Amino acid sequence: MSFDRSRREILAATIASLAYAHPAIAASTATARQLTLDGPDGRAIPLWHWTPRGRPIGTIAFSHGAASAPWKYDRLIGPWVEAGYAVFAPLHVDLTNHPRTAEFKGLASWKARIEDMRAVSRHIGGPYIAAGHSYGGLTALTLGGAEAVVPDGVKAPLRDPSVMAVVAFSPPAPIPVLITAAGYGALAVPALVQSGTADFLPGMDQTGEGWRGHLAAYDAAAPGGNRYAMVLDGVDHYFGGAICEPDRPGPPKFREIADAAQLSALFMQAFGNRLQPARRKLDARIGRRDGIEISRK
Repeated sequence: MSFDRSRREILAATIASLAYAHPAIAASTATARQLTLDGPDGRAIPLWHWTPRGRPIGTIAFSHGAASAPWKYDRLIGPWVEAGYAVFAPLHVDLTNHPRTAEFKGLASWKARIEDMRAVSRHIGGPYIAAGHSYGGLTALTLGGAEAVVPDGVKAPLRDPSVMAVVAFSPPAPIPVLITAAGYGALAVPALVQSGTADFLPGMDQTGEGWRGHLAAYDAAAPGGNRYAMVLDGVDHYFGGAICEPDRPGPPKFREIADAAQLSALFMQAFGNRLQPARRKLDARIGRRDGIEISRK
């Protein structure tokens, strides 16, 4: 069953008004092509698609954070596209102003995210790198083999064999209704997991190294699987508003997000494209330098 035309038009109009509500957001959507995929039960899945100049060197499927949207991540996605990657990013139903968000309360949004990414994987039709931020970081790690809770109505396993590597920015600490530390430990592909020393969210330990909760997938992984952790000094969950929430008080961490995008692209080249020079450059960054600490296990 396809999504009827009138509802598609309402959805398109709503998205257009959201995309152009903020100058920074409008600029980020200028080079993205907007598509619509058919999800289960005729649900429309809006999809943003960025293409690099020339032939892509690889493909990234990006899952945004809760209540956010693809166009709010231009400072991550832009450098990846400049590095040669095609990027596909669906608009999940948990965007606060999504016209159907009221239909997907609680864990229903988790089911919808899995469905969204499966539709994107079918659209890509081949190997890709799974990437995401926050809730999207959990989504990407799950596609890479982390054993999250299987939502009702979704067939297991949740791992996508097309995923070659994972990049997860600030994925959540273990949440029993979604994933355990042991579940994170089942991650089956190379991964780069990021946090910042100011990355505290409600419900987390707000003192000391509570920000390490975002590194749970790295901490739980067995040694020898090409898992990397990236920690940035003074960076919060939104890089001061440089991604996801542009209206935060800030100041935006533009240099830090640029560094993180560059290092994550290097990781993708090393393990998505299997380029040994990229891996040597990445491994040369292990340790602490310029406010960034890279670890590997």
